[in-house]
Amino acid sequence: MQDISRSSKWSLRLPRDCSISSIRGVYDLIVDAFGRQQSLEIDGSDVAKADVTSVQLLVSAAQTAQLEGRSVVLTSPSQALSSTFQRAGLASNAGPEVSASPNSGGK
Repeated sequence: MQDISRSSKWSLRLPRDCSISSIRGVYDLIVDAFGRQQSLEIDGSDVAKADVTSVQLLVSAAQTAQLEGRSVVLTSPSQALSSTFQRAGLASNAGPEVSASPNSGGK
């Protein structure tokens, strides 16, 4: 379900389903990863199903991290995740809180 690996940053790969029906599990993954490291890189490349709850969770995680002096970066958002950010009125690479890597195809 997730891929957390040690490197200069912790990397967490989001599961394929990040919709409301599985968002609690995604939340638990993020909380667990934050308990291990100051910086967190979230890989969104595998997400096939997303809705506004995933956007809310990722933005909330980024805002919480910022308040705590931590960093969260969203890398390689899938088309499904990028579309969900756009439908929510946000670009997946907008703002300092949640950003996409330069090669993710963000606008």
